[in-house]
Order: sequence, then structure tokens, then C-alpha cells
Amino acid sequence: MKALRFTLLLLLATACAAPRPTTRFNPTATRAELPHEEAPHPKNSLEWWYLTGHLRDQATGEEFGVEYVFFHFNLKDGRQDWQMVNVALTDPQGQQFRFDYKLGKLPALLTDSLPLRLREHQRGQVWKLDGQEGAYHLQAALTGKANSGYALDLTTKPTRGVVLHSGTGYENYGNGIMAGYYSFPRLATTGTLTVAGKTRQVTGELWYDRQWNCTSIVDKNVGWDWLSIQLDQPQEEFMLNTLRNSATGKTLNNGTFSGAAVPSVHLSGPDFTLTPLTYWTSPKSKKKYPATWRVQVPAQGYDLTVEPLVPQQELALRFFHAFTMYYWEGMCRVKGTHHGQPVTGKAYVEITNR
Repeated sequence: MKALRFTLLLLLATACAAPRPTTRFNPTATRAELPHEEAPHPKNSLEWWYLTGHLRDQATGEEFGVEYVFFHFNLKDGRQDWQMVNVALTDPQGQQFRFDYKLGKLPALLTDSLPLRLREHQRGQVWKLDGQEGAYHLQAALTGKANSGYALDLTTKPTRGVVLHSGTGYENYGNGIMAGYYSFPRLATTGTLTVAGKTRQVTGELWYDRQWNCTSIVDKNVGWDWLSIQLDQPQEEFMLNTLRNSATGKTLNNGTFSGAAVPSVHLSGPDFTLTPLTYWTSPKSKKKYPATWRVQVPAQGYDLTVEPLVPQQELALRFFHAFTMYYWEGMCRVKGTHHGQPVTGKAYVEITNR
């Protein structure tokens, strides 16, 4: 589950110039099929290609965080395409966080062709995402005076196979709602980051999420806490999310445990718990976000603590000069135990509608 989910669609659905999106052109299948699902679903109401992760300067060892995502959604009964792109860079050494975004209509409907060739134009810059099935080239330069000197140019390749969440690539969000979802949890990444005007050669691992058929989960009362965790040793991963409904008080857990030497395991209900230990209040939005999490996955023997490397990783996205959407997404460190033995790792956490 990834950013903007309910708020962007709710905003567009209620705007006088934007009819409610529809999913009737893309009926849910029983199993995700690659490479087909990598391509745009031309008349889909909401889908995205999402990369997050930690990268290290090869010369200094300094670590940086990356978020890069293309959203696609279709309005007017499949006759109008919109796109949104988010890009963010985190610098723990300087305790800095920079982001940029663009929302707008596409000049023509996307086609279901591969490899991907996604583009967005922003203030003279061209943001790009090319490739498929874990092998991507992503390129963007942040715009605006405050973001001068921040950019990325990265190439990835998969070192772990695809993970179909829930075992089929379709995740259950309750009340019969299903959305397509799979990940490449470890993409070996090389390239450059430009941070505060200094260009650095970096390597590391990104996490890739692909989701589609997501409009049916739009609800102003619904929010998510989502974590991707990459453990150092053993080389294992978790995708964990808790869907929260503030109107009913109900929550729904979904997750996947995977690794090089273990089969993927679907997690739900009491299979894991996410417990906030501390909170951070944004000076801008005044929203109160969990800042440190305790993550317990008993059957897999994990008891972990996840904490941010920079407290201020809140994004503020302003739409149509009338509405600002806030959410928190950022790089985190992981420490804890696996069957009582110490472990470390990296994570990205997203928090919406708190």
C-alpha cells in the first residue's frame, strides 16, 4: 500500500471538473501475471510504480534515502488520463529532507506497452522511469529555489525474485475489495545522487512496489501504516501494512515475509503487531505521527524497533490552490532480535491520514 491512496482520489472525485474515477474497465483477475502487470493499465482508475530505499556514497559511506513514484489514474469513463509524480531525497547527515511533485493531465491515454517509458515535465525538467520487472532507469531533478541542487540518476536490477502479495498478487482490503500488488524487495542500485549541490556516486538497494485497481478503497475515513523492511542478516524482508478505519474503529493487517532461503509467507490478523512507541508532531501540519515502532512477528521469530533517521520527512502536496495533503514517508533504521539474536536492517515507513 503506498502514498496518496485515498486523499488524491477523494479530492479528484469531488472536484467539480473531475468526475469520479471508475474501475469497470479493469476487472480483478485471480492472479497477477508478469510481465503484463508491469505495463500501464490504460483505463485503470488508480495505479502506481513506486521505489524507496537507502543508498550509500561509495567514497564517504554516507547514507541517503530515496522515494520516487509515478501514479496513473483515469477519469471520464476512460477518456482522460492524469498522472502524478513524487520525488524525495533524505540526508540524515545534514538532517535535511527535500521533495517535489507534479499533478496534471497527460496529453494522450497511456498504452499497455513494455518496457515502461513514463515521463513527466516539471519546470523545464523531465522526470523519467524506464524499464520493467526490476530493471529500471530513474532520473529526476527537483525544482524550485529550496530544492536547487537535489537530483537522482539511478539504475536498478533485481537480486531477489518477484513477491506476489497474498500469494496471488491480489491483496484483500476487506468487504470483497481486491487490489493488485506485488514487489521486487531488493533491487541492486547504482548511479548518482546530487545532494545540496554535490554529486555522489552511490550504491545500495531499493524496494519496488507495483499496485493497481485501487480506486475501490477510497474512503475519507481510511488510512494506512505501511513498512518495508530489509534485514541485513539474515537477508529477509517484510512488507507490513495496517489499514485503519476511523469511523468503525476496525483495523486490517496484511503483510508478506520473504527471503532468499525461505518461501514467501502471507501474514494477516494476529501474525504481526505494529506498536507505536514514540510520536513526532509536525510543526507545519500539526499532525501527530508515530515516530518509533515496535514490530513483532512471532512465527518468524522477529522483535524489531523501527525508527526514523530524520524526524521531519513529512510531504505537503498542494492541489488546486485549495487543499494541502500531508503524509509522512521516510527512511528508517531497524534493530532488534531474531530468535533472540541481534539483527539490524533498513526500512521505509509511510503513514497516511493520522
